[in-house]
Amino acid sequence: MRPAQQTYKIVKRVLVTVVGMTVLLTGLVLVFVPGPAIVVVPLGLGILSIEYAWARSWLKKIRVKISSSNAETRVKRNEQRRGHYPSG
Repeated sequence: MRPAQQTYKIVKRVLVTVVGMTVLLTGLVLVFVPGPAIVVVPLGLGILSIEYAWARSWLKKIRVKISSSNAETRVKRNEQRRGHYPSG
């Protein structure tokens, strides 16, 4: 590998890490203060997932939770529209 390619890879990894961590930490702060944490945290993980497998894994888990939560909400809304209220 040429030195220029090696330098590019290092610089890219550092930039992705700094930007991704900044966005992710901002999102985590927004969990406790008013703000769009639900958007910012996955965005930070998305940036970090460019370079890190652990971030891809976390992002996948978040997507699954959001998807299942949305599906449950749709089911509940449809039941309420039809006049069926789940027991419990």
